[in-house]
Amino acid sequence: MGTVLGEYEMVIERGKVAEFARATGSRSPGYFGDDAPIPPTFLVTSSFWAPEGEDALVQRLGLNLPRVLHGGQEFSFPGRLPHAGDRLTVRLTVESVTEKAGRRGGNMTFIVLLTRYLAPDGVVVAESRATTIERGAAS
Repeated sequence: MGTVLGEYEMVIERGKVAEFARATGSRSPGYFGDDAPIPPTFLVTSSFWAPEGEDALVQRLGLNLPRVLHGGQEFSFPGRLPHAGDRLTVRLTVESVTEKAGRRGGNMTFIVLLTRYLAPDGVVVAESRATTIERGAAS
């Protein structure tokens, strides 16, 4: 696989970090300063910076939206968490596509999307793996 689906820039804004922290119930004062680190799941919002939006991604993958489920998502950070003010390049690729027989008939397609977040020097500062499931029609 490894098909690149898109690449775009994401600037981590201090106000957005604080909004996300509040929305997720965090009371940690560290998320509200000028050089605030991101909450670990903040990068889920990176799709809002994509120039084409999430609908274009669904179309590009050829998915039938009413049959799509979010199967899970995980984040990893090989070093320091990104902070407010950081400018990241977001690169989205298809890591794998597999099919399995559904218990109620029809096949289910599992698509693992790998998103890499790169610092200006090209170093990967974070990765996200999201599993998208498309349920097949029952026979």
